[in-house]
Amino acid sequence: MTSSRTGRSSDRSPDRNGRPSGVDVYLFPAVVGGGLGDIEEVLAAGRALARAGFRSTLLRLDGRPLPPSVDGPWSWPPIVRRSRIVRAAPAALTVSPSWGVSAAPSRPEPFGRGGAWEAESAAIERAYGAGSTVHVSLEEFARTLSAAEENRERFREGGVRRRSLAERLRTSRRAGELERLRSEYRKHRGFDRPNVVHVYATFRPDPRFAREFPESVQTGPLWPGFAPPSRRRTTIGPPREWVWYASPASAERIAPAVEDGLRSVRPPVHLFLRTDRRWASEPRGDDVTLVRAPVDPTEWRRRFTRADLRIVTGSRTLLEAIELGRPFLYFNGVLGTGAARRRHRPEKLRAWLALARAAGVDTALLRDLGDFARGRRVRDVVERAASRRGPWRNFPARLPPVGFLSPYDDAGHLVAAVAGALARAPDDAVGVVARARARAL
Repeated sequence: MTSSRTGRSSDRSPDRNGRPSGVDVYLFPAVVGGGLGDIEEVLAAGRALARAGFRSTLLRLDGRPLPPSVDGPWSWPPIVRRSRIVRAAPAALTVSPSWGVSAAPSRPEPFGRGGAWEAESAAIERAYGAGSTVHVSLEEFARTLSAAEENRERFREGGVRRRSLAERLRTSRRAGELERLRSEYRKHRGFDRPNVVHVYATFRPDPRFAREFPESVQTGPLWPGFAPPSRRRTTIGPPREWVWYASPASAERIAPAVEDGLRSVRPPVHLFLRTDRRWASEPRGDDVTLVRAPVDPTEWRRRFTRADLRIVTGSRTLLEAIELGRPFLYFNGVLGTGAARRRHRPEKLRAWLALARAAGVDTALLRDLGDFARGRRVRDVVERAASRRGPWRNFPARLPPVGFLSPYDDAGHLVAAVAGALARAPDDAVGVVARARARAL
């Protein structure tokens, strides 16, 4: 792990040319959606800001412990830890996962309790003034669903079968649930706040989402920044080790089929399986290493990079695999069994598959990826991937997002552009946010 650098320095953060940045940056890492990727995403933004010359502060006011899991181990950007505000610049920028959930002020209503960074966010606005504070809100990756699509997804994930879904949606609309969902989404995301930039990273902008929520700022992915982009299609030789970040609870259900698939190929493949959960079963041979404890980030990246294939989940490890430009499989969990089995949060892989399909990637490879994500044909897909049969001989290198202009093609570049705009106009946070929303930075 790259440890955070602690200190009480009141010096301004210099940019990469040695000039004062003009903006004090504060990182608010926290778990919002249940996955640790929310924390890593904030740190990735901090790394992007560091590359642009902005040094970050981890502010936790006296007497308040850090939110769960924030202490790591993580790959921290250059950072100063403080328990009080030391104002070194005329303006402030905060970065949080879904500001409306993790840092917005409490409201006297059901579900109105403030988030883990509520006190620090409010203290920063008091110290700098709301007109000189911009909050960057990193929303869920590739979740650019309209209210109608979100409504459909909540029923699908809740177990409503396809044959009953249309009638359930009609009943929901007649009851006014669709309008309430849209209104509650706007409120809980904090769309009414003119000094919040809501960043929705994805692979391709969704015009319908933009029309329904014009305050949203769609961008290309927030890349982890751990690996240089690959400029060629990758041909991989005989496999030696796979790594699997087996975060979903249902990963244990498909693990035996993964092991069987790997044992069926020659030369043999070792599986390094990392999980944060307790598993009821143990691997059936010494060709699997099961690690339940946190893994040092440097060691994990070394294994991740050199692996012949990586099985990833959620959004952050998916983006790490795409950034690396080498073979991967994706499993974000399944719910239910038999005919009622359904994927959990499938939109992330679905968005990449659409991008790959438009780029002309072999449909057989995309079918393998899609089936594995559903927990189907697991042994067969693993065997095909491990033996490099058919389209697995030429896995696509990193595919760039489509439909974005710079700096909106990269969420890290956009966040740095917002910080730069605020540095140039430290008393006009609302104007900076308005230009970001208008795609005018």
